[in-house]
Amino acid sequence: MELRMSGNAVKTFARSITCLARIGAEVAIQASSTQLTFHTLNSSRSAYQSITFKPDFFDVFTVSAPQVQCSVLLKAICSVLRTPIASIDHLTVSLPNPDASKVQWTLNCHNGMRKAYWITCNVEPDIQHLSLDRRKLPSNFVVRPRDLNRLLSNFQTTLQEITIIATNPTCLPPDTATEIGGKAVELRSYIDPTKENDSSLHTQLWIDPTEEFVQYNHNANPVDVTFGVKESKAFLSFCEGCEVDIQIYFDKAGEPILMAPKFGLEDGSNSTFDATLVLATMLMSQLNTASSSENPQVAGTSYGQANDGRQAPVQERSKGNSGLPSDQTRIWSDLSGSRTKGGNDAEHGKERNESDNVQREIQKIGAIHISEAGAAGRNMSDIPNDFRSVVRNPLEEPQG
Repeated sequence: MELRMSGNAVKTFARSITCLARIGAEVAIQASSTQLTFHTLNSSRSAYQSITFKPDFFDVFTVSAPQVQCSVLLKAICSVLRTPIASIDHLTVSLPNPDASKVQWTLNCHNGMRKAYWITCNVEPDIQHLSLDRRKLPSNFVVRPRDLNRLLSNFQTTLQEITIIATNPTCLPPDTATEIGGKAVELRSYIDPTKENDSSLHTQLWIDPTEEFVQYNHNANPVDVTFGVKESKAFLSFCEGCEVDIQIYFDKAGEPILMAPKFGLEDGSNSTFDATLVLATMLMSQLNTASSSENPQVAGTSYGQANDGRQAPVQERSKGNSGLPSDQTRIWSDLSGSRTKGGNDAEHGKERNESDNVQREIQKIGAIHISEAGAAGRNMSDIPNDFRSVVRNPLEEPQG
């Protein structure tokens, strides 16, 4: 496999790596004659991102084998790209053969300097594929990155989760519709119902989608989704750097939320790359909390107490568990895994053990739906012990 890119392609590629590194620690690379795809998944399996590049994105795109795949640490790639992008004439990525143990990264700079790096790779990656169809998510909106950044600036920078509440303006009671003046979407600091006496600032922001959004589609009853802010801001920065709008698809609390660039055409056929970010959402709906009974406030209003007199809390994670979801998080993983080669890589043994421990913890939170690629031709003995009961009972109620 050999890839070569220059100009704006190097900038977009660097933004892609930066975004992926803010989601996960390792990236799985898949290359075929038709595309190059990067996948990453965070340790708690609550955030998944993929970025796909078409051959036209590169100056040179050569894949000799039917499919080449490996995985590398994103931290190592970020180290390669510390060289100022403006000083790079072109970047070359080379994997000599499908079983090679290292990927070569070569930077040719405008001043004539040539920098070569060899990054150790895992040739037996655990590839995950997204099985979520964005067309099946009933609600969505398109917003310009700079506008969404402006809206999010009203919230504390330490906010971990945020709630989006979408309503249909035509279904609002006449008195309420008059009071909020068409502000059919609310952004709200996440309220953790398990915490009391929390003095964290709680902010609610009501907005008019006709003023702030490029497009807004929601024709059902009010719904809400609560998801992570960190991953969302990473993807937002990526879209802003690429100068494309961002489209957000969602259904309801407990169902995944999907974000993707909006290139102007639904199929994105005019672009040489595409990206997808999928985030798990909180199982508990915020529409049923005490604060939902409050009258809608003017956009940008911040306050510290709910109607019952207690402080309206905001979810906070301890530093030691920053990678773990809260107890109300539904870990969504409609991912199909594939491993083309057997065996364990010693370099990644420790990371995989830690991931297994995380998996045992999140099974206490909600049902996990895992399907291995090619599972139709396998028996139950092929499925890890940790997942057998989940596979047999996909509708089993979460255990406390």
